[in-house]
Amino acid sequence: MSDTPRIEWTGADGVTHALRWRSLADVPPPRRVQLADDTLSADAAYRLVCEGTALLWQGDFHQARQMLQALGRRVDKAAERATQRAPRATDITQTFHLHRKAQAERARILGLLLIPFDADHGIPLRRAPDARLACAEAHGVADVPGEPYAAALRELQGVIGAHEWRKKGVPVPALGASVHPHHGVFSPVRGEYLDLVHDAPLPAALTALGPQGEAWDIGAGTGVIAALLARRGVPHVLATELAPRALACAQDNLQRLGLARRVTLLQADLFPPPAADGTPRRSALIVCNPPWLPGHASSAVEQAIYDADSRMLRGFLAGLAAHLLPGGEGWLVMSDFAERLGLRSREQLLGWIADAGLAVAGRLDIRPRHGKAQDRDDPLHAARSGEVTSLWRLTAA
Repeated sequence: MSDTPRIEWTGADGVTHALRWRSLADVPPPRRVQLADDTLSADAAYRLVCEGTALLWQGDFHQARQMLQALGRRVDKAAERATQRAPRATDITQTFHLHRKAQAERARILGLLLIPFDADHGIPLRRAPDARLACAEAHGVADVPGEPYAAALRELQGVIGAHEWRKKGVPVPALGASVHPHHGVFSPVRGEYLDLVHDAPLPAALTALGPQGEAWDIGAGTGVIAALLARRGVPHVLATELAPRALACAQDNLQRLGLARRVTLLQADLFPPPAADGTPRRSALIVCNPPWLPGHASSAVEQAIYDADSRMLRGFLAGLAAHLLPGGEGWLVMSDFAERLGLRSREQLLGWIADAGLAVAGRLDIRPRHGKAQDRDDPLHAARSGEVTSLWRLTAA
């Protein structure tokens, strides 16, 4: 018996058919599946997916896209009616949890519209796009399907969108260049935090080292912070990252920017491993931009936003003092959105800093520029409109 996840359905001939199941978000295969095509009405499709039945599309690809849009409208209307009937949230924290729950339910329902793929990621539907390169990028070159499979249409749209971002790149004014995010790696579309890294004065302990100076970037992601530090004149940057997908993305961007020789990438969980004699390695500048919301991520890209129990934030703070050279600084770059949502208090953050043997040498603040900060229809507008992103300059106490 193969451990490969599969979906099964019964055809019109009464025979049970099966197809490999693939999900980049590790969503388990749906238990109930039936074939669907252009003859199925949106209302009937909505009833089926609400009951947990997945629809494996056999018709025209553009009709499948229209079906997904129709399902989305019905999900949104149902959510709006439920909100009107439910008691009003008592505070912003409850509003956030209800909002995230509604988002998860929407994703679950819309994720039940499936499409088939050939073994080479081709889509055997009329008027289907050629998404083979986009799928190969998302799944990884080494991950050869070997057989046809099925996946959610909504996931495919995300894969194609990520492919376009990867081709076009995201302009980063602070860097004076573009960064090309890979699928599953958080895109630096919000550039405020990079302005802070660009403007903060480099520690005297770093500049005093001259050509031997080295800064660390903890959690490299796309590699944008490491690249920015190198562009600022830091002689060498060591960037750590745990996720192989992000390491590949960072390497790609550093090569595009001509900085691959100035930045060393290391697969590590937070700090680099100790020296051969067991002593911690040290740096005059250690930068970290951890996920800003405590909570469980539902996808790879969400890992840059949600961090269960603030593990990365607390781990960075707890280990920082032991890895700083005398006079060195740790830069914690983080939004206060969690505080404004009631998920973490400023007192709690300051307590973690003090408990780690750290002191706050200074702080640079910046307000958000993204559209949601001005969107009064956003249920979280009260928190977003006041959000502040800060660069905390931390030193060993």
